[in-house]
Amino acid sequence: MIKTDVVIVGAGASGLMCAIEAGKRGRRVLVIDHANKAGKKILMSGGGRCNFTNVTVEPENFISNNAHFCKSALSRFNQWDFLALVERHHINFHEREHGQLFCNDSAKDVLTMLLAECAAVHVTVQLDTQIDSIKNCADGFMLETTQGVLSCASLVIATGGLSIPKMGATPLGYQIAQQFGIAIVPTRAGLVPLTLQPDDKERFSSLSGIAVPCKISNHRQSFTEALLFTHRGLSGPVALQMSSYWFAGEDLEMNLLPQLDLVATLKEKRRDKVKSTLKAVLDSYLPKRLLSCFLPEELLSCTLPDLSDHQIQIVAQQLQRWQIKPNATEGYRTAEVTLGGVDCDALSSKTMASKQVPGLYFIGEVVDVSGWLGGYNFQWAWSSAWCAGQYV
Repeated sequence: MIKTDVVIVGAGASGLMCAIEAGKRGRRVLVIDHANKAGKKILMSGGGRCNFTNVTVEPENFISNNAHFCKSALSRFNQWDFLALVERHHINFHEREHGQLFCNDSAKDVLTMLLAECAAVHVTVQLDTQIDSIKNCADGFMLETTQGVLSCASLVIATGGLSIPKMGATPLGYQIAQQFGIAIVPTRAGLVPLTLQPDDKERFSSLSGIAVPCKISNHRQSFTEALLFTHRGLSGPVALQMSSYWFAGEDLEMNLLPQLDLVATLKEKRRDKVKSTLKAVLDSYLPKRLLSCFLPEELLSCTLPDLSDHQIQIVAQQLQRWQIKPNATEGYRTAEVTLGGVDCDALSSKTMASKQVPGLYFIGEVVDVSGWLGGYNFQWAWSSAWCAGQYV
């Protein structure tokens, strides 16, 4: 039997971060993972460049049944704290739109940094380790694994969610919570492409590969970013963002010209007696293939002076107030995050510890806190892990 102070289940972003902080306090830390490599999702994130945080991180960028829960962790270890660590390791990075921060070279730089920090405080990372059982003992926990029996005073669950099962995602973290009677908020895929109803899929199949700026809205939320039409449905940043706020059966409103008052623009051109056809005018804003899908040819071939107010309203309705009811999402297979998870009401927002099981902690994606696209989920991993690391 191996006896240690802390066992962390999961060698991903939150698990490694928690290990570093616990190790700094002189705790003996063992990180275990069923995978053959640490930080697999870190390596694939951000197209291999790892969008590791964002310059603007607010509680409003997160989704949870308990909207206040994330505030403590995010304020006590913020994006600038993590950035200081990145800079200390001389990792070159750059800022993209919406404040997203990416490595210049490779996501491997972030993983290398975390593993180096772990090594510096004598953290042991043990891979290829499956858990057979966990028991609550008088002095902590006993884990039976494929690599032998482990004993610890503090047990940290950093197993992540269900997203991208081909990367090794499993429901283990939720199963452990349920074993100890801890409530789970129902999970679903987030930051995931939307699929279309059969008729819409056929109608828009010719648009596959087209990307345009778009504002997507429902009565709860709206986002304005790039929309990508695919052979399965709708993707791109704006569709991924909105997917976390969409439920089956709901309509979404799409504005394909979000920066333009189309009615005023067309009426002004008509007033100026611009002789161009509607198609020629709209060509400067949207791809021809898209226009043909949304507007009839007889309307597109009208010259501006011949357009009635009613026709202008029809054009605006089709392009700026397009109503669509997605069929579903692509699910966990391509989702970037799992919504729901371990109920925040069962945890301390200060320590991430279970309120009912002493010594048991939950951090990162396994908890019912999910961020927007743009580095927010990594920041939640760093912040929640840092907090737990001060107490385990």
